Amino acid sequence: MKNAFNAEGAPEPVGLYPHARKVGNLLFLSGVGPRKKGTKEIPGVELDEAGHIVSYDIEAQSRSVFNNVKLILEASGSKWENLVDVTVFLTNMKDDFAAYNRLYAEYFKDNQPCRTTVEVTALPTPIAIELKCVATIE
Repeated sequence: MKNAFNAEGAPEPVGLYPHARKVGNLLFLSGVGPRKKGTKEIPGVELDEAGHIVSYDIEAQSRSVFNNVKLILEASGSKWENLVDVTVFLTNMKDDFAAYNRLYAEYFKDNQPCRTTVEVTALPTPIAIELKCVATIE
C-alpha cells in the first residue's frame, strides 16, 4: 500500500489498517496501544479466564505505549522529536490521569507536541490507554 508503514518491532494491528500513513510531510499513526509484538500480552494487565481486566498498572501500559509509538515512528522514517500532535484515550481519567500525566512529562520533556486527553468507556482490546499521533517526516 502506497505511503503506508508497518513497524516490524511493534504489535500487529488488531484490524485492517497500517501502523502509519505518510501524507505530504506528515505521518499519521493509527491508534497505538501497549501490547507486545507477537503476543496478546499487555504489560501491567491481569486478565481473568474470560479475558476481563482484573487489575492493571497504568504506568506499565503508558511506558509500553510510548515505546510502541517510538518503534512505529522510527520504522516510518520519523522520530520522537517530530511528534506534533498526540491524542490520548484513557478508560479511567479519575484514577489514571495523574500517573499518566507525570510519565508524559518525563517522556515529552524536550518535545512538547499539542495534546488532547479524553476518557472513553472502552478500547478495542483490554487496555487502559491508547495514543493517536501525528508527526512530521523528512
